[in-house]
Amino acid sequence: MRICVFLSAADLDDRYTRPAREFAKLIGKGGHTLVWGGSDVGLMKVVADGVQEAGGRLLGVSVEFLAAKARSGAHEMVIAKDLAERKRLLLEQADAVVVLVGGTGTLDEATEILELKKHGHTDKPVVLLNTEGFYDGLKEQFRRMEAEGFLPRPLTDLVFFAEEPVGVLAYLEESLGVR
Repeated sequence: MRICVFLSAADLDDRYTRPAREFAKLIGKGGHTLVWGGSDVGLMKVVADGVQEAGGRLLGVSVEFLAAKARSGAHEMVIAKDLAERKRLLLEQADAVVVLVGGTGTLDEATEILELKKHGHTDKPVVLLNTEGFYDGLKEQFRRMEAEGFLPRPLTDLVFFAEEPVGVLAYLEESLGVR
């Protein structure tokens, strides 16, 4: 599988890096490809390191203004002209999307794929790894949107919330028929 991972480029506490590293190792051990924002800093670096160390492939999509932070040694690196093109290229390259902890950029990426999915423009599985309850508030907001009629499809058709890294990969393998 080519798994797009949206996540922070910030340096974070072990409570966030440990599950991210664990998920990265699962990607690599499974022989999968990480499709990510291409940065070699913070949590992005942690995940890229973990995938590469476990034998997986790296396909990065950076952006011109962040190209200096792009990871050298990735199997493939594309430099997009702006953030909109970067998101489009990341999604085009992926079979599935996983959202780890992150800030406004990560949230923007996550909601864009969900909007595309809501309107039937993609059927790629989307998983939010809810590390340390990070996305509990977002999950509650989505439930309210569903309950009050803002979502034309059931929330379970749009996104799966996983509490542990192993649950993310199991869901993706089942969704895509990969074993």
